[in-house]
Amino acid sequence: MSRARAARRTETTNSPTGAPSADRLKSGGPKETKLDVLTQYAWIAWLVLILVFATIEVFTLEMTFLMLALGSVAGLLSGLTGIPWWAQFIVAAVVAVALILTLRPSLLRMLRRGADPARSNVDALIGASGTVVRTVGPAGGQVRLENGDVWTARLSPVTEQADVAVGEHVLVTGIDGATAVVVPMERSTQA
Repeated sequence: MSRARAARRTETTNSPTGAPSADRLKSGGPKETKLDVLTQYAWIAWLVLILVFATIEVFTLEMTFLMLALGSVAGLLSGLTGIPWWAQFIVAAVVAVALILTLRPSLLRMLRRGADPARSNVDALIGASGTVVRTVGPAGGQVRLENGDVWTARLSPVTEQADVAVGEHVLVTGIDGATAVVVPMERSTQA
């Protein structure tokens, strides 16, 4: 009998007659170790990780979890080549870290570049000019802003002027609730 045949025979049997051993009959085949099972079913873990990371990324838009998902794809693909589970993990980690360091910053720049540069709401009012409709003092008054809105206004504490008369021009320096904080236009052009 050849050595290869004898080796196969001892793998499958423990009896000299060649009959399958009782252990093999009970287990249904050669015993698998836990690491064999882990390597065999690692692709399921990679798919779960990809789905989890992609779902989290949809809600955060930080691009970190997208890079982790892409690293998991690399781990999955490396697992399909038959390498051990620990090597799959290393491949996934290296790819994820490389993507986080290289691709993520440019993706974040592109994502933020699309933001609307126009100021809106209260931010759009700061720096706007207006005309006094009702005398404005430290206690209050009214101004019509350049966009046509009429706002309750009061003088900024930094101004030395006591009141601003009707018809004079003012500049909005801040918004305090529903009140525009203004300074006379002459003061703002001298500063």
